[in-house]
Amino acid sequence: MTQWTVERLGRKGDGVALAADARALAALTLPGEVIEGEAADGRIAAPRILSPSPDRVRPACPHYRACGGCSLMHGSDEFLRRWKVGVVEQALQAQGLAAPIAGIHVSPPRSRRRAVLSGRRTKKGALLGFHARASEVITDIADCQVLRPAIQDALPFLRRLVVAGGSRMGEMSLAVTETPAGLDVAVTGGKPMDSQLFQSLAALADEGDLARLSWGDRTITRRPPALVMGRAWVVPPPGAFLQATPEGEAALIAAVRDITRGAGRVLDLFAGCGTFTLPLAEQAEIHAVEGLAAPLAALDAAARQTAGLRRITTETRDLARRPLLPDELRHDAIVIDPPRAGAEAQAREIARAQVARLAWVSCDPVTFARDARILAEGGLDIVRLFVVDQFRWSPHVETVAEIRRR
Repeated sequence: MTQWTVERLGRKGDGVALAADARALAALTLPGEVIEGEAADGRIAAPRILSPSPDRVRPACPHYRACGGCSLMHGSDEFLRRWKVGVVEQALQAQGLAAPIAGIHVSPPRSRRRAVLSGRRTKKGALLGFHARASEVITDIADCQVLRPAIQDALPFLRRLVVAGGSRMGEMSLAVTETPAGLDVAVTGGKPMDSQLFQSLAALADEGDLARLSWGDRTITRRPPALVMGRAWVVPPPGAFLQATPEGEAALIAAVRDITRGAGRVLDLFAGCGTFTLPLAEQAEIHAVEGLAAPLAALDAAARQTAGLRRITTETRDLARRPLLPDELRHDAIVIDPPRAGAEAQAREIARAQVARLAWVSCDPVTFARDARILAEGGLDIVRLFVVDQFRWSPHVETVAEIRRR
């Protein structure tokens, strides 16, 4: 049996293990550990820990070894804080950049108000949970350390939804969001809707006391699943993108508020349903740009029903294909929260414009570093960086950067 030494963790949280002239990935390991196992296709499937790291802890979740929802629960909290900050710093260093870390927020256990679960009907009932690591197999979960209690308590009911509307031939996706009005559940991959299924689902929605149940393009709304954004109440479209935890969202908003303080006119790019637009509109005029019409409609409806906000205008526009040009970027500050792919095209236009201040929110350090390099070549530098960890025990990490023109 081959012995390996884990050199470091890769971007996805797997250990990079070395042995003589060989290199392989080993899940559930930590830097400095000596492990034993055989590699196949560049992976050590079942590494045996011979010399554990002092940063190793006992995972709190009974599903941890099988479930792929979390991949770093075997590392201490302090180790994970250091590692996630290091992931951001290394991505910037690869582009020749550096930034002072102004702080890090880590969301607590059992704080995920939104999760996308996978479901499959079986002979005996249903599987509901997350995929196993590097697999299409669904790990059925009974107790999850990341879900909010309201979602955790609803797992038996959600399995009944899978049984009622699932197929043994296909997999379902259930985007579940906790709202003050109750759970908002958006299902894709279920059986086609007909009158009988509609009646069954309506009865289940009543029994489960759901605020809203969406099945493909059909929706059963019992109560509007409104969420608080600033002082506004927003009813997002089914399955809309939302920040994963209330605590993480609050940390992101606080950083963006701080960066844009004193700006009279703010441009919010990739605005979504208004996570930043609506809180910032308490102090500034906002122009919100988003590629999808439905989130902007929700934002606009909330703004019109909320007293005390400054003027908000909206624009539906695909910023990857049609970024705003320099003469459209004449605002006191810009907030930008692009998807995981980043905003390369928009970054090039911002670099050409006379933009003085940006709050750049990112969920991918590598694409953020690439875009930050484009901005740096245009005379814009990162002056401080906030790290936000909403996806506890996973390799995902978010940042908010204050960027200013030299």
